[in-house]
Amino acid sequence: MRYLVRERVFGIGDDFWVENEHGDKAFLVDGKALRLRETFELKDARGEIVAVVRKKLLSVGDAMKIERDGETLATVRKKRFTPMRDVYRAELPGGDELEIRGDLVGKEYDIEYGGERLARISRKWFRVRDTYAIDVQRPDADAALLIAVAVCVDRLLEKAEEDDD
Repeated sequence: MRYLVRERVFGIGDDFWVENEHGDKAFLVDGKALRLRETFELKDARGEIVAVVRKKLLSVGDAMKIERDGETLATVRKKRFTPMRDVYRAELPGGDELEIRGDLVGKEYDIEYGGERLARISRKWFRVRDTYAIDVQRPDADAALLIAVAVCVDRLLEKAEEDDD
């Protein structure tokens, strides 16, 4: 299933819809204003919260945590010791991780688990500048988690760019 992201999120209080490949609203990324740290809720089309994304405080390097029902699903951060390219990872409970690699800035990258592609993030299918697709490759994959991971990578890259300015 392919999901379409049409807006950039990353202002406090910004909201945007993620649509499925048929143009139906699938998930709402709801940016929460007036919080001490960045917080986004990912809601399904019925308005149910399926994931909460928070900027992790007091961590070495920037990191964002994805939670569901109070439990941590993943912590997304830049992988250290990758001198030739940016590689991010999503640490899962129990020590496993998703690896996020490719052209992150150009939005042409994969989210992999154990060398198997779970999702492909790509801008090449669209002419609109701030539009990209999240193509979930496996029908049994947690689409909400993969969308939340992509949102985290976007925000962490944007934050790194802001820090460089």
